[in-house]
Amino acid sequence: MATDIFLLNISGQDKPGLTSSLTSVLAEYDAKILDIGQANIHDTLSLGMMFEIKSGKKSAAVLKDLLFKAYELGITAKFTPISLDDYEHWVGMQGKDRYIVTILGEKLAAEQISEVTKVISDKNMNIDSIKRLTGRTSLVNEEEYPRASIQLSIRGELLDKTEVTSKFMDISRELDVDIAFQEDNIFRRNRRLVCFDMDSTLIQTEVIDELAERAGVGSQVKAITESAMQGEIDFNESFKQRMALLKGLSEDVLQDIAENLPITKGARRLIDTLHYYGFKTAILSGGFTYFGHYLQEKLDIDYVFANQLEIKDGALTGGYIGEIVDGNKKAEYLQQLADEMGIDIGQTIAVGDGANDLQMLNLAGLGIAFHAKPTVKDNAQSAISSIGLDGVLYLLGYHDKYIDLLK
Repeated sequence: MATDIFLLNISGQDKPGLTSSLTSVLAEYDAKILDIGQANIHDTLSLGMMFEIKSGKKSAAVLKDLLFKAYELGITAKFTPISLDDYEHWVGMQGKDRYIVTILGEKLAAEQISEVTKVISDKNMNIDSIKRLTGRTSLVNEEEYPRASIQLSIRGELLDKTEVTSKFMDISRELDVDIAFQEDNIFRRNRRLVCFDMDSTLIQTEVIDELAERAGVGSQVKAITESAMQGEIDFNESFKQRMALLKGLSEDVLQDIAENLPITKGARRLIDTLHYYGFKTAILSGGFTYFGHYLQEKLDIDYVFANQLEIKDGALTGGYIGEIVDGNKKAEYLQQLADEMGIDIGQTIAVGDGANDLQMLNLAGLGIAFHAKPTVKDNAQSAISSIGLDGVLYLLGYHDKYIDLLK
């Protein structure tokens, strides 16, 4: 039996019952819907339906009736005939690899989106859908925490993912926008564990620098910390050097610092949302358990792995208890937690800012360099530098309407 294939494009003001009315016409002629998609922007509808129908009288009649129904509804209808070869080519594309590109920023400009989509086009990849993840922005009232995110679902063969990631990184630096590029696989849809570095990630300070200021050795310790975070000196050696400089600091200082830790913007929104949707969370830190446990209680974190300070007679000894939690150890703890939870490492997310985070960032299914040092950002899978920690939720594909259910 000969059939015709048509793509019906509808545009106009959205109204209740519109899709039902059009599909009712198709149903009268026993049309088969091959694909359907709809988007609404500012109460303006864009609806597409690809359908197959028996050639001849039915084919001509259904087009006539659809045009009449569109006229009644006050919308515009456009028909495009689709050849069988074109349709089969389109079907064949369904087996191609799929990727997700997430664009993040305080605001998004046309130039940023243009450059990102040009990279996609240059690689002969197709954009299947574009979805806004953040709420609509007022042009009158200034937002306290401006943020914008869109998600592109793309499809096609990609021989060199590294090259595309590198181009996105270049755009990110030049146009001040965050771009995350992920494979759209089963693991992305089933993340279960999110692990955070603590200092300069969950909190906006390096605790060891705070302790050093109180001990009167701030400049010395800060210089060692910065060198370690940049990857210029071995983390373990830098840790021992800094600990030795803290010898004699009163234990009372720890409580005061803990009570005044500056929690990163978006952290509470992120963690509350993660728990609501069944995720487990962990702190994997080269900092100290004393502060990690304080944050664990305050933010409801599930696990904490960090260094334990040695305290005797109410003062720091300059030493520590147990193994140093360095980059290797963080990656080990990440794998350990995944094994204990019975999940694949691809179902994990790691977030950090320093060189000692890179191993866990690259081991995790999704590694995110958060407001990170240049060396870290250049070597991580994804980066967030423009907004707060809750930007992680957009990389997971969550829309604001699902996040703000918790309010």
